[in-house]
Amino acid sequence: MLKRIMALLAAALLIPMVAAPAHAAAEQTPQQIVQSIADQLGNAIQGHQDELSQNPDAMIKIIDGIVLPHFDIDYASLLVLGRHAREATPAQRVAFSKAFYDALTHRYAEGLVAYTRGSVKVLPASGPLDQRRTIVRTTVLLASGKNLSVDYAFRKTASGEWKAYDVIIEGISYITNYRNQVDAEIQKEGIDGLIKRLQTQGAGAIDTMKQQDGGH
Repeated sequence: MLKRIMALLAAALLIPMVAAPAHAAAEQTPQQIVQSIADQLGNAIQGHQDELSQNPDAMIKIIDGIVLPHFDIDYASLLVLGRHAREATPAQRVAFSKAFYDALTHRYAEGLVAYTRGSVKVLPASGPLDQRRTIVRTTVLLASGKNLSVDYAFRKTASGEWKAYDVIIEGISYITNYRNQVDAEIQKEGIDGLIKRLQTQGAGAIDTMKQQDGGH
């Protein structure tokens, strides 16, 4: 389930070849951001699946092109750290954010190659837009023909930009899943130990945590 969560998170949010300027992102609603990026994802990947499957670094580069302007990595990392965020130094929080993001990106990039244009349908907003936090609801058409409910949590930053920080697949939160796994790892080896393992083992460390959590 976690592989599907991260693949869909990146697929629906994180993949235009050229990121929009920060001022343009600030003018878009969260629904518009998701729709725009889903459309650009089709242009970036469809027709290039074979070459991307043979070149993981190219897929990583596509993901990196959109994460910084539209996904609040630092805030998401704080939520994943949970209670341990209070214990961590600023340097540890920065190191964890980068190491965790890099590991996740490498772990799930391969699954994104299968993304196809039009598989994400952004649902209309229900009611007026809250000025601080909101949820964007979408459905994702899987290759099996099944429709999956995928919700994205957005927050408005101090600079006035809307940024995503969580994805909820059929009611299962990406933040909550990884918080449980990270908590167990930190209790065993400490924050520095987990950071070092993420930096050295990368996607392998994510796989280990996933297996120890029962493969959910």
